Amino acid sequence: MDLFSRNTPADDAPLAYRMRPRQLEDYVGQQALVGADKPLRRMAESGIVRSMILWGPPGVGKTTLAELLARASNAHLEQLSAVMAGVKEIRLVVERAQQLSSATILFLDEIHRLNKSQQDALLPHVESGLLTLIGATTENPSFEVNSALLSRARVYVLKSLTQDELISVMQQALDDPERGLGKRNIDVEASVLTALAKASAGDARRALGLLETACDFTTQRAGREILPESVLTDVIGHQASAFDKQGDAYYDLLSAIHKSVRSSRPDAALLYMARFIQGGGDPLDVVRRLSAIASEDVGNADPRALPLVMAAWDAYRRLGDYEGQRAIAHAAIHLAVAPKSNRIDQAWTKAQQFVRQQPQIEVPTYLRNAPTKLMEQLGHGEGYRYAHNEPDGYPAGSAHDCWPEELPKQAFYQPSAHGQEKRFAEIMAWRDAQDKEADQTPDA
Repeated sequence: MDLFSRNTPADDAPLAYRMRPRQLEDYVGQQALVGADKPLRRMAESGIVRSMILWGPPGVGKTTLAELLARASNAHLEQLSAVMAGVKEIRLVVERAQQLSSATILFLDEIHRLNKSQQDALLPHVESGLLTLIGATTENPSFEVNSALLSRARVYVLKSLTQDELISVMQQALDDPERGLGKRNIDVEASVLTALAKASAGDARRALGLLETACDFTTQRAGREILPESVLTDVIGHQASAFDKQGDAYYDLLSAIHKSVRSSRPDAALLYMARFIQGGGDPLDVVRRLSAIASEDVGNADPRALPLVMAAWDAYRRLGDYEGQRAIAHAAIHLAVAPKSNRIDQAWTKAQQFVRQQPQIEVPTYLRNAPTKLMEQLGHGEGYRYAHNEPDGYPAGSAHDCWPEELPKQAFYQPSAHGQEKRFAEIMAWRDAQDKEADQTPDA
């Protein structure tokens, strides 16, 4: 479908559609890409457009950029959505492109949803230059687009629009008498536009949609329309910005929660938790991540951490969502404030690596059980010292260190000097001293 087939949008089309820029000079935002001497500006000025993937959140101008670049290069523009398109639709685009004398740009929205066979059908025609691909995605293309197609397209990252940029977009719509709301001469206070911009969360399409809805509630005063601030509550309502639970935002927020706790920043952890849950994330996904943090990042620096997270998990299930969220926040704050140690994680990783290199590890005979007479005769359990019968509850001496005799001794766990783990280090140092003393005693 040629997006330029209708030059003038119908009056009943949504405001966001009507206000799409017709030239690059009217485009708001993404100055790192369309500013003076920037890559997409240079493409538009030269008329030579290369295959690319535009990666960014909704409502930041990906489709508009494709239209503007196609117009600047005098190319025929085809548009497909990967949600609806299959190999058949791609082949039809290829057939039409083969019949044209001009270049063809294929704008493929939500390119991350193309499966492998669909991407394979597209690849040779992008490689030959028959099609110039402009893909748009809200997800990380390095995970969703195969490497062959990705190597033939430059990835450009688009950012959410700033509050000032969103206000500029809305002001253009209020001033434009042809496509926007300019004929109505609506008086809008700056505070109203600021509130609408803030509620739009960087999405120009949402900002224009909220503005259009708000302008349905104007009042008349002295022959002019007034948009009062009082209508904002009804227009904006509860703004819970949802996200794809399998998409980047979902995992980015979990990562932000984890790294904020690890960095001992409780306020940041609560911020990302609230955003995650209000966006539709499962609170139990948060508590699962906290349980990993308790061992990975807090560990024995605060041995209470893991039991506290388990208690929060149990409380959520017993209390329900509303009260249960508070219990999860309780655990998150505790983990963030607690002293940190990753020595458990390091020790476990070292142990796993060591065992992979020593696949024939055998348990020393004195550590084996002897439930039968034969096993007793084979020496199972012989020489084992019961710790509770030893002075200070510790069987001192390297001969009783439970380590396989044929293997070089390894020290996987090295306590840190933080929190309770500092005490652990003192206990382990005392035991090392007891071992050395026992080893020097002939009958030990």
